[in-house]
Amino acid sequence: MSKLTDEELLNELRKRIEAKKNTIEELRLLNDELKVVNKKLEESESLKGHFISNITNEIINPFTSILGLSRTILAVKKEDWKRVISMVALIHSEAFMLDFQLKNIFVAAKIEEGEIVPEVMNCDINNLVGSIIDSFRFEAKKKSLEFVYEFDCSSCDEETYLFKTDPDKVKMILINLISNAVKFSLDENIILVKVWVQDKGLNFMIKDNGTGISTENQKIIFDRFKRLDTGINSLNRGHGLGLSISKALLDCLEGKINIESEIGNGATFTVYIPESLTDTEGYASDANELMFESDEIF
Repeated sequence: MSKLTDEELLNELRKRIEAKKNTIEELRLLNDELKVVNKKLEESESLKGHFISNITNEIINPFTSILGLSRTILAVKKEDWKRVISMVALIHSEAFMLDFQLKNIFVAAKIEEGEIVPEVMNCDINNLVGSIIDSFRFEAKKKSLEFVYEFDCSSCDEETYLFKTDPDKVKMILINLISNAVKFSLDENIILVKVWVQDKGLNFMIKDNGTGISTENQKIIFDRFKRLDTGINSLNRGHGLGLSISKALLDCLEGKINIESEIGNGATFTVYIPESLTDTEGYASDANELMFESDEIF
């Protein structure tokens, strides 16, 4: 076996030193990545714990109110029947919000499991939006809010405009946006709901004159586990599900959402949903056929 020259030995040594340096650098980068992942996991666990705590409150509190009011009604004497009317109104309000929160939770669970797929059918858009607005009129009345609804379908010859999409998902998106508008609008104000057809798709605009959202918070409002830093706190009864669900459902429908807002000047959400190219499976003309099958609680 021939002996290596000094130069060959030095070259081999340099190669091994360089290889060792590369290995050390790779290990360092890997360690840094693991630290980042670990930190994100810790934050995620903390946020999820907080999320679950808020969800629990949003379910327990309405139930507690409903049970307490029901017991009070049972104890009311006949001559005090007028008291029952106001308590029934409160029960209606709590049941409405409870049903709304539970629907959001169920949809969020399906999204998490990857079970959300479009179920396309011909949908009567005017009837769908009108039914959603009607379901919020009682909540709006408590704050003396007025809905202004504009439906522009100048390109349609018929009074009923049918659009191929998933009506359940569209309804859930609009319910969350209108719920936010009602919640954050200042008393005795107007909520504008506008629908129009453009670029082979549906456009929705929900505009309120409420507290508004800062530019910084507009970057995180669609994150399910983020909480806002301002007095707005979150955009859906404390747990921030509403807008994240709307965004996920829009992604499923290949739609888009845009927000224009500033603190103290309200917020305007604009949604675009393209018409589905999928073959339709049916026809949804009545709002009762959609996600909220019983409008009595509204």
